[in-house]
Amino acid sequence: MQIFGNKNQKLTILKEKPFKLEKEIQSLFEHNLDIIGNLTFVKSEFKIKDYRIDTLAYDTEANAFVIIEYKRERNFSVIDQGVTYLNLMLDYQADFIVEYNESCQANLKRHQIDWSQSKIIFVSPAFTDYQKQSTNFKDLAIELWEIKRFDNDLISINPIKRSKSAPSIKQVQHTKDSALDKVTKELVVYDEDYHLNDKSDDVLELYESFKNAILALSTDLEISPKKLYIAFKQGKNNIVSIHLQNKSLKIWINAKKGNLDDPKKLTKDVSNVGHWATGDYELTVSDTKNLEYIMSLVKQVL
Repeated sequence: MQIFGNKNQKLTILKEKPFKLEKEIQSLFEHNLDIIGNLTFVKSEFKIKDYRIDTLAYDTEANAFVIIEYKRERNFSVIDQGVTYLNLMLDYQADFIVEYNESCQANLKRHQIDWSQSKIIFVSPAFTDYQKQSTNFKDLAIELWEIKRFDNDLISINPIKRSKSAPSIKQVQHTKDSALDKVTKELVVYDEDYHLNDKSDDVLELYESFKNAILALSTDLEISPKKLYIAFKQGKNNIVSIHLQNKSLKIWINAKKGNLDDPKKLTKDVSNVGHWATGDYELTVSDTKNLEYIMSLVKQVL
């Protein structure tokens, strides 16, 4: 991918300025975790047993811990280290909770954490084809993010997406009771199929109608399945979220109370009611009768 500067309609190629040290990447991430990944910074160089985790973060939407490791060189095994660190987290959950509470001055309880959504992110200027292929499993909680720095202090961060045909890690033969076996049993990477499974044809057709209508609103919207709903994100922010029910869809629009113009009064205020997704506006639909109108509501938060 080439990056260009534009001055008076004249394009110039911006040269890459490689990071000299892993610490440069780590510092950049730790100061911008909220912007980069909507994550809360917990601890730098977190020591647990004989290991040292580069960055410990927390995903408040998933209620799960995220481990981040930085690599400037490419000759390392993402699978071996990733599985080791995830297994370490599952074995020493109490240590992670204590560190969060002490560092963030919080009172997080064990039951509030969804350990199944824990994951590890490797950040590097480049990954080998072997590293990309070795993590190309739809249900493996290991992510690869490429980061590059260019002239004019431009930074690009590119999470590497798994292929649509990525297999399940459970199809790979590995020793029973091994660290990989434990991690794949206890951690879940939620995808659309998880939410669509066992739903009726009517609900699936209804979801496809709303999904296509939402994605047509903007080219930069992306689907981000969570445990309880499917979020449609613009950058780091949820725009609208959908939960598939037996006969209908429950939809949340991510706007604060008083900030959505809904003359038909289709939505209800859930600002003071417990609900799964982000946003203070909720509605339930069982047909596409108001599809165009609902899209006009979603447009207000784009």
